[in-house]
Amino acid sequence: MPDYIDFSDFLKVDLRAGTVVDAQPYPEARKPAIKMWIDFGEEIGVKQTSAQVTDHYSPESLIGLRVAGVVNFPPKQIGKFMSEVLVVGFSDTNGAIHLVHPHEAVPNGAQLH
Repeated sequence: MPDYIDFSDFLKVDLRAGTVVDAQPYPEARKPAIKMWIDFGEEIGVKQTSAQVTDHYSPESLIGLRVAGVVNFPPKQIGKFMSEVLVVGFSDTNGAIHLVHPHEAVPNGAQLH
């Protein structure tokens, strides 16, 4: 059973929609990863992150994909790369990540409710 949280805890997480505008291999990462630059709209701008999503995605397949990301975590150094957001996804039965993404068109920066 998961630990329960208050609704106010959920409201602290700022999850937004964004579009991947660039993606590059990250060969220096300890585990296979891809560097991504995501446009979260005018208010937030383009933020960068890296993600271990190479089982289901190539850098080329990510460009133009709308994804969901937490934009209010502090930046975190990942090797030589500074991650500014956390993209979110679900693990499949093998532990590989499938990114969460809206199925309908929503503007960059749209907030998850």
